[in-house]
Amino acid sequence: MIVLGLTGSIGMGKSTTAAMFRAAGVPVHDADAAVHRLYAGPLAEKIEAAFPGTVRDGAVDRAALGARVLGDAAAMARLEAIVHPAVRAEAAAFLAAAEEAGAAVAVLDIPLLFETGRDAEVDAIVVVTAPAEVQRARVLARPGMTAEKFAAILARQTPDADKRRRADFLVDSSAGLAAAEAEVAAILAAVAAGRVTPRRAAAPAVGDDGDSAPAKHPAEG
Repeated sequence: MIVLGLTGSIGMGKSTTAAMFRAAGVPVHDADAAVHRLYAGPLAEKIEAAFPGTVRDGAVDRAALGARVLGDAAAMARLEAIVHPAVRAEAAAFLAAAEEAGAAVAVLDIPLLFETGRDAEVDAIVVVTAPAEVQRARVLARPGMTAEKFAAILARQTPDADKRRRADFLVDSSAGLAAAEAEVAAILAAVAAGRVTPRRAAAPAVGDDGDSAPAKHPAEG
């Protein structure tokens, strides 16, 4: 089974691209959705202990938590130390199930793929990109987003130009949905034709100190 790592900076259209892979029948593991699930209960107690006042009715208040950790590297590191092992376990179980089901390809949708070293765990990297002005307009149109928040999020993300240089495949989300769908189809055709060579390293075992999917700020994807 070929594992594709799907990534892209905030506002680039990664979630829409992930939906295109799903529509093509490809199993996709969404790291941010995994964090949402974990915040809804499984990790709430640990997060409340580390960041008192950030849990409401048994679930993490993402806005309150984001206010505590965004721009604070030490706080973000504490949060990631709680969340990473659980997200890693979910992703490992997802890949095992996909392979057991006979999937030829699976996608790991990871916002901070490069920043957390997860690029070593995939066979090829798909980067979703768009011009900077398009990205900025999309992000600042989001409810509650400010230029300051946008800048803080970008500061944690590998620049788009660097991502593009390290990509095996690019999807330009500024060219319209049809063009993006064609690019996704071309990627899957390349996989089917054997033009993607398995190269991934084994994922760290749960409990190891290796990085995993990011515990990203609610506005970061």
